[in-house]
Amino acid sequence: MEPFQRYVLLVILVSFVHHISASVTHYSIPEEMKEGSVVANLATDLSLDVKTLKQRKMRLDIIASKKYLDVNKETGELYVVEKIDRENICTTKSSVSCYLKLEIILENPVRIFNIEVEILDINDNAPQFRRDIIHLDISEATPKGERFSLSNAVDPDVGSNSVKTYHLSESEYFNIEVQTGRDGSKFAEFILKKDLDREKKAVHNLILTAVDGGTPPRSGTASVIVRVLDTNDNAPTFDKISYSIQIMENSPIGSLVIHLNATDLDEGSNSDLTYSYSLYTSEKTQETFHLNPSTGEITVKGILSGQCTIKILVEDMNDNHPEISIKSFQSPVNENIELDTVIAVVSVSDKDSGDNGVVDVHIPDNMPFKLRESSDNYYELVVSEPLDREKVPEYDITFTVTDRGSPPLSDNETMTLELLDVNDNVPQFSQSFYTIRVMENNAPGALLSSLTAFDPDLHENQYLVYFILEKEIANTSMSIDSGSPPLSSNVTVHIIIVDQNDNAPVIVSPWRAHGSVVEEKIPRSTEKGSLVAKVIALDTDSVHNSRITYQFLQVTDATLFSLDQYNGEIRTMRMFSYRDPRHQRLVVIAKDNGEPALSATVTIKLSTMETAVKAFSDMTEVPLEYDIFSDLNLYLVIGLGSVSFLLLITILVTIVLKCQKSKPSKAAAPCRNSVISERNSTIADSTLVSNDAYWYSLFLAETRKGKLVVRQPVPKGSRYIVSSLPRGTGLTDTSDSAASTLQVRVKNRFIFYTSLTKNFFFFFLHALTCNLECYNS
Repeated sequence: MEPFQRYVLLVILVSFVHHISASVTHYSIPEEMKEGSVVANLATDLSLDVKTLKQRKMRLDIIASKKYLDVNKETGELYVVEKIDRENICTTKSSVSCYLKLEIILENPVRIFNIEVEILDINDNAPQFRRDIIHLDISEATPKGERFSLSNAVDPDVGSNSVKTYHLSESEYFNIEVQTGRDGSKFAEFILKKDLDREKKAVHNLILTAVDGGTPPRSGTASVIVRVLDTNDNAPTFDKISYSIQIMENSPIGSLVIHLNATDLDEGSNSDLTYSYSLYTSEKTQETFHLNPSTGEITVKGILSGQCTIKILVEDMNDNHPEISIKSFQSPVNENIELDTVIAVVSVSDKDSGDNGVVDVHIPDNMPFKLRESSDNYYELVVSEPLDREKVPEYDITFTVTDRGSPPLSDNETMTLELLDVNDNVPQFSQSFYTIRVMENNAPGALLSSLTAFDPDLHENQYLVYFILEKEIANTSMSIDSGSPPLSSNVTVHIIIVDQNDNAPVIVSPWRAHGSVVEEKIPRSTEKGSLVAKVIALDTDSVHNSRITYQFLQVTDATLFSLDQYNGEIRTMRMFSYRDPRHQRLVVIAKDNGEPALSATVTIKLSTMETAVKAFSDMTEVPLEYDIFSDLNLYLVIGLGSVSFLLLITILVTIVLKCQKSKPSKAAAPCRNSVISERNSTIADSTLVSNDAYWYSLFLAETRKGKLVVRQPVPKGSRYIVSSLPRGTGLTDTSDSAASTLQVRVKNRFIFYTSLTKNFFFFFLHALTCNLECYNS
């Protein structure tokens, strides 16, 4: 007993490792241990006094299992009572682990220890098939590559000890492929790797072996019997190709001429034979000899005269279909593949002879391919026209083989040619030109519009990247780029900035030095319809937002003045009477056509005077220092002389024209250049720009008799210097300013006369035209 105990202890120390924890003590042992084998010393592991174990009534309870283990109360050792079979304890293979749960109970005081003994699997079971013999029926017409399911083997062991792989005995027709199921189990698929021929071998006997992964490995076998099912793939054949028979004349009817014998390698109904005359047998022969369709006996049917030799020749029947075999096939191919590139190689054959064995092969006519014979019964399929994947992504090419028998027999084989995309299409926008209307004052980052483009290529050749090539005012070119090598296209985007009514009109005439009040003086003798003032306002908006209308906001006497709502001209509706106040206040509002409308106002204070105001008199009354103005006198005199000369000519022409009038009409409307305003000498030369891109240069000139307004178009892009002169002080004003102030005034007046000289030709022509109109009226 002592040597056995030392042996057991050695096994425990070398083979097993136990784990002690506060709540559960864990041990691991292999299954199939011999009875009496010690698992562990519980007294030592649980820190118990061996001498008190019997007194404390130490016992072992096994939970929900047979009592395979027990404890020695003398030594405190846990030992094997009965051999443990892991497969009996843990019948399910859902978990690799298998445990025996124990409780060690002690009294005085009561203590309970939980023990967990893991039963480790050993490779003590070999794989077994559910059936020792597996029968498979496979038709000889089954194509190679076909798969068949086989019954898998089972092994009650777990982990690496379970079924690992399968082996099939050597066979030129079959092999297997090991597959893994979702639960980790292994099974074999039976694969046909060569065409079967029942007439050569009707039954195949194979051995399938399942092997586990244990050390050493265990295995189990099953017989696989494959029975090849017949198809009608063999034509009947006669014993000889031709028969030569001699018979005597006057042979009685019914005499046997020959007994034909044909055989068919097929079986069952496929081997049933029927004999008949061919189409080439003459009617006379058929009337003379009778052929039994079942037995193949030829007997005399009619009376034979003389001696003749009958040669019966059995000709080949077109009973075999031509066959086609794909020897090489390249798919997929790039769509830009070069012409005459070989795509596939096929071979054709026919078991018949003569014309029955001559085979023709062709493909559909509407394909960009052609067949080219490379050698006997071998053909190459080559590219004959450029391919375009965007038009046809793939081709189903059907090879049709037809023999020249009567009737002809045929067969076909179809293969699919897939085309790979190349970046041969330039991306295209949906439109050739884009016009986008965008409201002004939009927030930065606001979406203006979306542009879409399409590329019929695939994958990375279809991915589009948009970017702006260049920027111009109101024009943007968009470009897209993708593929390898990248192809791109561009489109011009015309962005129209739509105007918002965000600018109020600005009154530029009448000229105002400060504020919005303008003072004007007019004679009380002003006639009806005379021009009092002209209000001109500009709006930097465009189109309808810049269209301005004028209205009286306030007027001292609504019966005295009229306002043209379109051109801003204020005219008298009647002559002044003694009842009319001497001072008139006109408030004019200029409104644009936007929504909502914006406006600006100007206040005109009109003062009526009994006599005309003499202009420029203050220049003669103001003493000037000679040393200050000496340099300017010459230019001033020249300017005054030129102006006076031109004015004199104008007056003379006017007088002559008026004197020639036969019947002057008192009711004639006053001409449009009637002098109605009296004011000190000033000039405003301004460039006025409208948003309709129509430029005007407004020249305002004032003379002693009044104010003249001349409008003329100026070419776009012209520039004019904007200059303005301050108002004079009036007829009765005296100048107390210093010499510098006087110098400025004289220089301003010099500029005035120079400008007046330059533009007086326009004034002259306008006055002459107006006078002619007045004369004609």
